[in-house]
Amino acid sequence: MKCRHCQTELHDTFIDLGFSPPSNAYLRAEDLQRPETYYPLKVMVCRQCWLVQTEDYTHYDQLFATDYAYFSSTSSTWLKHASGYVDMIAARLNLGAKSLVVELAANDGYLLQYVQQKGIPCLGVEPTKSTADAAREKGIPIVEEFFGVALGQRLRQSHGAADLIAANNVLAHVPDINDFVGGMAALLAPQGTVTVECPHLLNLIGQSQFDTIYHEHFSYLSLVAVERVMRAQGLRVYDVEELPTHGGSLRIYACHLDAALATAPAVPAMLARERAFGLESIDAYAGFQRKAEEIKAGLLEFLLVQKRAGKKVLAYGAAAKGNTLLNYSGVHPDLLPLVADAAPSKQDKYMPGSHIPIVSPARLLQEKPDVVLILPWNIKDEVAQQLAEIRGWGGRFAIAVPQLQVW
Repeated sequence: MKCRHCQTELHDTFIDLGFSPPSNAYLRAEDLQRPETYYPLKVMVCRQCWLVQTEDYTHYDQLFATDYAYFSSTSSTWLKHASGYVDMIAARLNLGAKSLVVELAANDGYLLQYVQQKGIPCLGVEPTKSTADAAREKGIPIVEEFFGVALGQRLRQSHGAADLIAANNVLAHVPDINDFVGGMAALLAPQGTVTVECPHLLNLIGQSQFDTIYHEHFSYLSLVAVERVMRAQGLRVYDVEELPTHGGSLRIYACHLDAALATAPAVPAMLARERAFGLESIDAYAGFQRKAEEIKAGLLEFLLVQKRAGKKVLAYGAAAKGNTLLNYSGVHPDLLPLVADAAPSKQDKYMPGSHIPIVSPARLLQEKPDVVLILPWNIKDEVAQQLAEIRGWGGRFAIAVPQLQVW
């Protein structure tokens, strides 16, 4: 396999999580009688540009189907994050009625609804029909296609250049990262800004967040890698911020190479920090496999101890990261009978691979579990608050990543 960005032949494995189905390929009852498709889940490191990336086995249109079940608006924490971003960026860039905001991977309109409320013209690009339809129901104009250079050029001709292109948690999901970033450059106004939010590779390694690895994530991003990709497409990173979202993310600001936007001190500071950590040395990537194996062993030991003690452990959050954890660990309904999720699109379905039934949070509470294992650990505080009722019968919460915690 060759690097998605620089075409260097890849030889170094970051982690091998074995075989699993796509993490968002939720099953219906009738699907349980049919074979499931499993793909290798292996991540490689490029020694030339240091882009960390999954090994190719499946086409993206098999991963982002018309009934894609992830709806961003399900999380109140994420809606608050989106609203705060819109307030901040509208003020920072002085966006108004004559501006154009384009969001790539607009999902169900979770972010652009706040742009509309400010009277700022906007457009969403969203390739999955289920979420695109949900955004249209909010009155948000949506182009239902995968984004790249050709679409970027076409949108510039039809809608004009974008003053802001927002790309939250999508850059990692694109199979052709050069075409995607090139499309941003084609659509962006001469003095416009691109903001990209992505989970930070530094945190993934430092906090053993191996469960954020799944087939829908083609790349695992650092600033040193993103800066190279953007510069190759005519964009310049001019600012960067650290965010608490998704276990630690970056918000990267970029513009055209010749735009009149000064580079903030935060950019060289973050690049220096990543290099000091060793992200441009293969040694920094060693040992990650062993950490994942230790987390797997810890989770299985905990579930077995609880089962032998006659305790009921149920899970919350039918998230992609949960599917990675459960499939890698080999957890099935005998150890974890139910997973609750607030998204109606996932309820009454089954987790891919593990075949654990997905129920409503109300059903979980009816079961009176002794322990609720929170799979999306990045929103554990939100979930614990929503399910605080379990304290009434002595119930506890647990997470498995970055290490087993029970409280």
